[in-house]
Amino acid sequence: MPEGIDFEQQIAQDKAIKEHMDKIGKKILIMSGKGGVGKTTVTVNLANALVDGGHTVGILDTDLHGPNVAKMLGCEDGQLYSNDEGKTFEPVEVRKGLKVMSLAFATSKDQPIVWRGPMKMSAIRQFLEQVDWGALDYLLIDSPPGTGDEQLTVCQSIKPMTGAIIVTTPQDVAILDARRSVNFAKQLKLPVLGVIENMSGLICPHCGQEIDLFGKGGGKKMAEEMEVPFLGAVPIELPVREDEDAGRSVLADKPESASTKAFLSIMAKITGAGK
Repeated sequence: MPEGIDFEQQIAQDKAIKEHMDKIGKKILIMSGKGGVGKTTVTVNLANALVDGGHTVGILDTDLHGPNVAKMLGCEDGQLYSNDEGKTFEPVEVRKGLKVMSLAFATSKDQPIVWRGPMKMSAIRQFLEQVDWGALDYLLIDSPPGTGDEQLTVCQSIKPMTGAIIVTTPQDVAILDARRSVNFAKQLKLPVLGVIENMSGLICPHCGQEIDLFGKGGGKKMAEEMEVPFLGAVPIELPVREDEDAGRSVLADKPESASTKAFLSIMAKITGAGK
């Protein structure tokens, strides 16, 4: 039980969370074993691909120490609104069909979040209790690296979860930690919807040739060994980084890019998963 909440409050909070989550079709936790593998990049681009495909999507940013979703979507100046004196809040609408909730909307850009586990658990449950998403097809939950308080709080608070997507890069050190994320999901009986290998080859912006900067194929090999689906590989492309920094969608800005094609292919697999 989160710090400072008694039993009756816990029951009321659980009820409110269930009411909000019952309006949402699929709830997907996006995880990575280690930092720096581009998990938020994957979350944001999958959300845009789903919206482009006609789905309504929400992104809940539970990376409390590094909330970057708003930056990548170009909505850092988003404002939170409440119609009932702070009992519930509306997520920020980025575009038609895409809503976001992040601690970035409630803190200054340079403010660090210096919280221990109980505070983080309480904040995430408060998000789940008080944010009224309305009806959505998908809720993508962007989590920090690892298998700690944030991931556990989400999995224990939302029942049932549709599943988890594990993001990794091809090199051995990332694969080692990604395997732990797969086993975390299995331990919690959370279906693994699949593994995504991000940064799978660098597309040279000058000659267009592919360079195996971090290797290639490690994520697919791991998925096969651990008997979970492999959703696809996404290369490193300069336009993706440029669009992220500018808060633009690479899918709209560079529809013919290899990254766009990869995300659309992954999205098609995800829409058929967890039925």
